Amino acid sequence: MSNGGLDALIEALRCLPGVGPKSAQRMAYHLMQHDRAGAARLGNAIQHALQAIRHCRRCNTLTELEICERCASPKRDPSLLCVVETPVDMNMMEQTLAYHGLYYVLMGRISPLDGLGARQLELDRLLARATDGQVREVILATNYTNEGEATAHYITTMLKSQGVGVTRIARGVPVGGELEFVDSGTLAQALRERRVLAG
Repeated sequence: MSNGGLDALIEALRCLPGVGPKSAQRMAYHLMQHDRAGAARLGNAIQHALQAIRHCRRCNTLTELEICERCASPKRDPSLLCVVETPVDMNMMEQTLAYHGLYYVLMGRISPLDGLGARQLELDRLLARATDGQVREVILATNYTNEGEATAHYITTMLKSQGVGVTRIARGVPVGGELEFVDSGTLAQALRERRVLAG
């Protein structure tokens, strides 16, 4: 007896991050046994997204518009450009309610082991965006991983050679964190990036 369709569904679900063979199998059986309407909605939503979603011409995030709502908003400060790795990172920055500039989303990070370099990330697009005459400061908000650090270093070198001001988000003790639970590397970085208090 052939289970080609079910096997194909299980295999397709495995493309999701964190979903292994058993999780994919559970999801597939659940959809087919208990929620066929949900499976249909999921299929339709994926199909619609594939057809409608594209990259914003200015910031490179995912959107259904040629220029996303953030880039088109007159309320954003066009002199600030925050560079993040993914749309999820951009959403996290927005949730802080502390940043009101614009963004550029890399859609990845420099990672030679994964075959991702400056060309694959199309960093020439970022360079053109950062030197458009409006941007005064580029804030690098890539992750503090080896790849994120390498990406930040590459972008810093690229932009500074063009006379663009570049800053990097700080790292350190999390808000509400207790020192005894903070790892020594994070604590050392917080100590190095300490600032003078107004008084």
